[in-house]
Amino acid sequence: MVELDGFWIDKTEVSIAEFASFAEAQSLTTQAERQGGGLVYEFGWQQKAGWNWRTPYGVTPSPQEPAVHLTYDEAAAFCHWSGKRLPTESEWISAAYTEQRANKTRETYLYPTGDSPEGANCLEGCGRVETSNLSTLLQRGRGHIEVGVSKEGVNGLYDMGANVWEWVNIENEDEKGTRGGSWWYGTRQMQADYRATKPRDMAVVYIGFRCIKDK
Repeated sequence: MVELDGFWIDKTEVSIAEFASFAEAQSLTTQAERQGGGLVYEFGWQQKAGWNWRTPYGVTPSPQEPAVHLTYDEAAAFCHWSGKRLPTESEWISAAYTEQRANKTRETYLYPTGDSPEGANCLEGCGRVETSNLSTLLQRGRGHIEVGVSKEGVNGLYDMGANVWEWVNIENEDEKGTRGGSWWYGTRQMQADYRATKPRDMAVVYIGFRCIKDK
């Protein structure tokens, strides 16, 4: 974790390996598993058979890929089990864009990667080989990448911009925030003023999370 003003935050998104320890300890079967698969947006929301946190694209993943296909409450339960919690939207924004480490100059950036989005895992504008076709992306094994392998960003955090959206707590009982964009979006979604929400009970291929801990 990284120490910031008022809290600690995970350096990376929670991985499949980390979530597996929680699921085993709690004998947890997630919503996506119970319902036969999580969701992806293809001309409307589509359920994908066999897609869940264990097999995010229906095939055996690297255990260091981010844990996705999890609802807000499943993510919150993992954080609680770990002695942490999900960040509020304002906490997440503070960590993503404003440098707070003791040995660094305090400065607020446009992107979680700094002044430029390059180095993030996004669909276009981040310096990666780009395609706009979802099927092509998935056939190439494109999509999210392992946690902690992209460019280190503001506060030494990884993937606060792109890779997968991250659940955050907002004052709405039915909808919860998602922040940072994902591999399926461009650079606009990585900026601080871009807000997005999803129903708290949605389990989606490009939504993951990280936890924070109060000081």
